[in-house]
Amino acid sequence: MMGASRFDTRKRALAVCLVSAFMTGLDVSIVNVALPSIREGLHATEDGLQWTLSGYALTFGLLLVPAGRLGDARSRRKIFMVGVVGFTLSSAFCGLAWDMNVLIVSRLIQGMAAGMLNPQVSGLIQQMFQGYERGRAFGALGATIGVSTAAGPLIGGALVTVFGPEQGWRWVFLVNVPIGMVLLPLAWKLLPRPQPVHRRGESMDPVGVLLLGIGVAGLLLPFIQRHQWEGTAKWLLVPAALVVLGGFVTWERFYRREPLVNLALFRKRSYSLGAAIALFYFSGFTGIFFIFTLYLQNGHGYSPLLAGLSITPFAVGSASAAMLGGHLVTRMGRRLVAIGLTMVIIGLLATMAATLLVPGQAVGWATALPLLLAGMGSGLVISPNQAITLSEVPPEGGGSAAGVLQTGQRLGSAFGIAAAGTTFFGSLGEGWATAFRHGLIVVIVSILIALSAAVYDLIRS
Repeated sequence: MMGASRFDTRKRALAVCLVSAFMTGLDVSIVNVALPSIREGLHATEDGLQWTLSGYALTFGLLLVPAGRLGDARSRRKIFMVGVVGFTLSSAFCGLAWDMNVLIVSRLIQGMAAGMLNPQVSGLIQQMFQGYERGRAFGALGATIGVSTAAGPLIGGALVTVFGPEQGWRWVFLVNVPIGMVLLPLAWKLLPRPQPVHRRGESMDPVGVLLLGIGVAGLLLPFIQRHQWEGTAKWLLVPAALVVLGGFVTWERFYRREPLVNLALFRKRSYSLGAAIALFYFSGFTGIFFIFTLYLQNGHGYSPLLAGLSITPFAVGSASAAMLGGHLVTRMGRRLVAIGLTMVIIGLLATMAATLLVPGQAVGWATALPLLLAGMGSGLVISPNQAITLSEVPPEGGGSAAGVLQTGQRLGSAFGIAAAGTTFFGSLGEGWATAFRHGLIVVIVSILIALSAAVYDLIRS
């Protein structure tokens, strides 16, 4: 009876974690469809709109590893609650913003809060569950991430439609406020308290935090500001950032106290290959929604709501398969990830074919089944890969390890959107459909690299 009660408490705690993951994941994509309304409402420039999108992604990526380490060393529950407060307040300021400067600063803070929250979720799953139960919990997390990312345009389109273009964009942000207000007391009540045996009084490695932050920012900025920052000088940041990251690795290797990142993790094949798969898969995964939304809205005149509805099959497939993947990952391991990646590639190739066979307004219907298949494949990739990647990580280091993994995903997303978007815009002279197909080719190449890593792991096993 006591065991059943304890499991029920863990399920409720997991639900709190999943709601927070949904909330932060939603804000990655929900804002896209509201940009025209923000432009009108706040007289925004292109640069301001770009920072509304990219500022969130930038600060999100910068906080993941330090916040994960802080949660491991101090209290995941406490850092989680600070993140909820920060996300809720910054969402309110975004929704009530009276000019673009307020909106941009609020989005930067919102990204920081999301970066604090997300590694705590993975760390808490590592802490609360073991074995088969952990696989199922990561399956639920994968379903949540897949649905939140894919459903963002649909929910955003619905809010803009219901509240109108003048107020709808504000509700894209304000919708987070009641969710956060409910989450906070539930987190206090349900999330596990820190265990004294896991508290560590060592330095938080400030030099490591600084080097990693500069390196990640240097890699992200040229990609997220590729259109607004004119000229080629911005790309000089990439080699400079790689040098800084090389310095970070050297510092971590010789740091005598507990380092920010345990580099020994990368000697484990499960972790190093899993991180590579996540990096390249997210390079493709997030690019799909970016170019597909542009193709439908600008190429075929779809409303934000209809464009969001057209992406829904991917979200439905991802959610349903992620739960199945959580059940199967313990038994099938990396083979399940390889199957999922193959399904994504087949689904995207079929999506390309659908745009050729059914050109025009009906393309949203024609791509529904291919996107459903691709979404199902995605559900078999994200959560199983995360479960496998973290399988050999001790629970007390789960937040930091998850932070590194998620930082790779953020970097992959930035690279992928930049590569697919550049190809898409560069091909517009040949028509919207051709531009979309060329962008999908870039996406598929990235996913093929992820599949190669999964196959390599299977061969070495």
